[in-house]
Amino acid sequence: MSANPVPVIAATATPPLGLSAEHLQQAIELVQRMREQIAQAVVGQQSVIDQVLACCLAGGHVLIEGVPGLGKTLLVKALARTFSGSFSRIQFTPDLMPADVMGHSVFDMKNQTFSVRKGPVFTHLLLADEINRAPAKTQSSLLEVMQERQVTIEGESHALAAPFMVLATQNPLENEGTYPLPEAQLDRFLVKVRIDFPSETEEVMLLQMVTRNRIGDGLDVGQVGSLVKPGTIVTLQQVVAQVRVDDAVAGYAVRVVRATRDWPGLAVGAGPRGSIALVRIARAMALMAGRDYVTPADIKAAVLPVLRHRVALSPESELDGLRSDDLLGALIEQVATPRA
Repeated sequence: MSANPVPVIAATATPPLGLSAEHLQQAIELVQRMREQIAQAVVGQQSVIDQVLACCLAGGHVLIEGVPGLGKTLLVKALARTFSGSFSRIQFTPDLMPADVMGHSVFDMKNQTFSVRKGPVFTHLLLADEINRAPAKTQSSLLEVMQERQVTIEGESHALAAPFMVLATQNPLENEGTYPLPEAQLDRFLVKVRIDFPSETEEVMLLQMVTRNRIGDGLDVGQVGSLVKPGTIVTLQQVVAQVRVDDAVAGYAVRVVRATRDWPGLAVGAGPRGSIALVRIARAMALMAGRDYVTPADIKAAVLPVLRHRVALSPESELDGLRSDDLLGALIEQVATPRA
C-alpha cells in the first residue's frame, strides 16, 4: 500500500541557514521514499509509520505499544530494511541479565588477558521486543546507552556508532510476568506510539496479503527496498535540526507542556524535556510534510506521542476509565494557538 504523497516545497522558499534548497528538496524526497517503502510491508497504520519515522529523523528512541498481532515487530523490521546499517533484536524475558544486553568481559586462558565481548546493543537499530517482560534491573541497563550512546563494561566506556536507535515494543494487556518500565527510562523514549486495530478495509487487504500463495500467517519485509546508509540517516537528522521554529511556535510548545502540570485529572505533568521533545518531533514532521519550518499544527500532531508517557493520571481519572490521550486531547483544545 503506497503512502500519501508529501507536498513538494516551493522552489522559491528560503531554506534554513546553511542548507541549500536543493539539499532540502533531496531530503524531502528521500524521506517520502522511506515512508513508501515501509508502507509496502505495513498495511495501513500511516500515522504510526509517520510517528516512528519522525522519531528516527529526530534522533530519538520509540516505545511501541499494542495488542499482539497488529504489526509492531513488522513495522520495526520494515524500518530496518530501509536502513542498510546493522540491526539487532533482543527478546526480553524475565531471566534476561544486563550482561546479555550490554556484553561482558571474558578471560582468555590462552593469552592470560581479559577481552570485551560486545552484546547486541552494539548496533544501529536495536529492537527490544516485549521490553516490559524483563525485570527493572535489566531494563535500567539501557539507560546509559539510550542517553549517552555509550556502554560501560568493567569501567571502560565504549561509544556506539551513529546513528543509534532503540525501538521497544510492549503489550498493554499482559500483566502476569511483566514489569512496569521505570519512570527514568520512560522519559528516555522520545515518543510512545500506540497501534490500534486496522479498519475493515485495511484488515481485508491484510488478510489477502497474508493468505495469497503463502504458507503460514506472517508477513515478510522482502519487498521493502534498502534506500539509505548510516551516514545518510545522520545527514537527514542534521537537516531536521535546521528546520526553523518561530519564537511564537516555541512558546506554544512550552505553554502546552506547562498546562499539563496543573490540568484537572493529571497527577503529574511533563517536565521541560517534554517541550524539547515536542519541538524535535515537530521539526521532523514538518520535513515529512515538505516544509522547512514548524507550524502549530505540527506541535499539535506531536502532543500525544510525545507527552502520553510523560504524564500520570490522578486516581480519580483512573477510576473513571480515562486515558492520558483523553485528557491531553482536551488540553490541546484549550491552549491558545498562535496566529499566523
